[in-house]
Amino acid sequence: MRTLALFFCSLFISSCSENSPILNVDVLVVGGGTSGVAAGLQSARSGVNTLIVEETSWLGGMLTSAGVSAVDGNYNLPAGIWGEFQSRLIAYYGSRDSLKTGWVSNVLFEPSVGNQVFCEMVNQEKNLNVYFDTVWKDIERENNCWKVTLLRPDGTTEIVVSKVLIDATELGDVAKSCGVGYDIGMESRDLTNESIAPDNANGIIQDLTYVAILKDYGVDVTIPEPKGYSPTEFACACANQLCKSPKEPDRIWSKDKMITYGKLPNNKYMINWPIEGNDYYINLVEMLPEERKEALQAAKDHTIRFIYFLQKELGYNTLGLADDEYPTSDKLPFIPYHRESRRIHGLVRFNLNHIMNPYDQQYPLYRTCIAVGDYPVDHHHTRYRGGEELPDLYFHPIPSYGLPLGVMIPKDIDGLIVAEKSISVSNIVNGTTRLQPVVLQIGQAAGALAALAVSQDKDIDEVSVRDVQDIILDSKGYLLPYLDVPVSDKKFASYQRIGASGILRGKGKNIGWSNQTWLRADSVLLSAELEDLCNFYPKIKNKVDLKSLKPVSVEELMGLIQDIAKSEGKDLSSDFEKIWLDCGLERWNPNVDITRGEMAVIVDHILDPFHSKAVNIKGEFIQ
Repeated sequence: MRTLALFFCSLFISSCSENSPILNVDVLVVGGGTSGVAAGLQSARSGVNTLIVEETSWLGGMLTSAGVSAVDGNYNLPAGIWGEFQSRLIAYYGSRDSLKTGWVSNVLFEPSVGNQVFCEMVNQEKNLNVYFDTVWKDIERENNCWKVTLLRPDGTTEIVVSKVLIDATELGDVAKSCGVGYDIGMESRDLTNESIAPDNANGIIQDLTYVAILKDYGVDVTIPEPKGYSPTEFACACANQLCKSPKEPDRIWSKDKMITYGKLPNNKYMINWPIEGNDYYINLVEMLPEERKEALQAAKDHTIRFIYFLQKELGYNTLGLADDEYPTSDKLPFIPYHRESRRIHGLVRFNLNHIMNPYDQQYPLYRTCIAVGDYPVDHHHTRYRGGEELPDLYFHPIPSYGLPLGVMIPKDIDGLIVAEKSISVSNIVNGTTRLQPVVLQIGQAAGALAALAVSQDKDIDEVSVRDVQDIILDSKGYLLPYLDVPVSDKKFASYQRIGASGILRGKGKNIGWSNQTWLRADSVLLSAELEDLCNFYPKIKNKVDLKSLKPVSVEELMGLIQDIAKSEGKDLSSDFEKIWLDCGLERWNPNVDITRGEMAVIVDHILDPFHSKAVNIKGEFIQ
């Protein structure tokens, strides 16, 4: 099917304007931000010709270009490229502890170092090229190809024709241009069935932030008083004599607590302060580029006024905008920190109920997961006037979760994958999927999906979910957020595959700030816990007492495995001890109780249910 499409692509190229040079690639990633750089890396590593187009001179988006260099969550889930990025930061600074400079995060770094790390990673990939300082101007779809017109730094235009297009822009602008349906703001409770959603839909999005990276110069560097400055605008950012009526009386901390929130290595400070600080409400999603530029100047001015407040009212007069971070005229980041964008109408819409009760939903989306997150639902609305009328979405507790593949695939538009924060999730869930480690994983999965579509000659929605998940696992990524075993353990992939098959269910819980999920691998397997194995292999149902809480012995489990293998047409040896040891398990005693983890390894190695039954994009078994 796609072979014919490639023929039409070549015709399409020849029909383009002769006034602009033409480049043909397999995968085009528009946006070199957090998800875009991960998508490009994974696509190239999968062996296809890939181009990233980035409008600034940096890679990394919110992690670097927007200055949010304090990573939120997933500290114990170092999945794929996120884990690789973290390891490179540790190598650069010398130790893991050297990244724990501020109290808001366990991973803090200078934005310029993050950009350097991403550039080093990109430069190692022979199948990957990056166009910096390049803006896309027009997108067309014809003959199963995408034609994207680019404006290059020298003012000339270039046309790129690609088989697969990935929207990794900050606000989902490419998806809109391609005709994808989307939502902006909060959905109603009737639509999502989320208990904490508002009664009625609205167009309110989260505050954005123009982050500032300050540096301690050791001398007074107080800036001139900015136009429109009033200390009352920031009076209750921390405990001080100016604060009379705080909006959040339970979160009034000392000025030292505030300033060390985002302390970075090398005596720098990330200023991304949500409590009456430099958060700023503006909804510019549907604005034109020039309108956005004008609107964002107000956000920049807001941050400059906050810097002056820190210097003049709080005494931090030796802290000024770092002169060795951003090559911008105002020393501010290239882009603001966008917490929210368009959210596409995808093949799957992921909501809070899928996180809270993954096994009790209409569709078993947990079987299709390609990324994990463990950060609470965190929404910023303090600068929106009327925010008291909104749902309380401040660190709403959740268990850790897996994110399904279908959120990246838009309805009714072929050849397009959507990443970054524009995936198909509810407004509430965006409050956790927007965080940096999750977005890196979203990008990695987008790159894997795109490369498979190209290499297998398939449309995006025809690519096997399991094939994408195999690439994620091969890249040391997580499908489900089990804390039982590290990614370096030889049992890791087996746990992930059995969990994603639905044969063993994880247990999610929230403990304070910690959101967790456990496979309970070391717990003894009970007879009643074989229900999902019986549902997967119904021919053994009459051999298991699913109402019993009696432990299952090693011998009993091996007998069931033998029965299943026979029913599946597999020739299984009766030498159970050899099978046990061949699976990498360390002890053999047929009379002891088997653990859930041992059961997962045995079932995975012998029966391979993960690959033997394909699933569709909603997690249903394909007959």
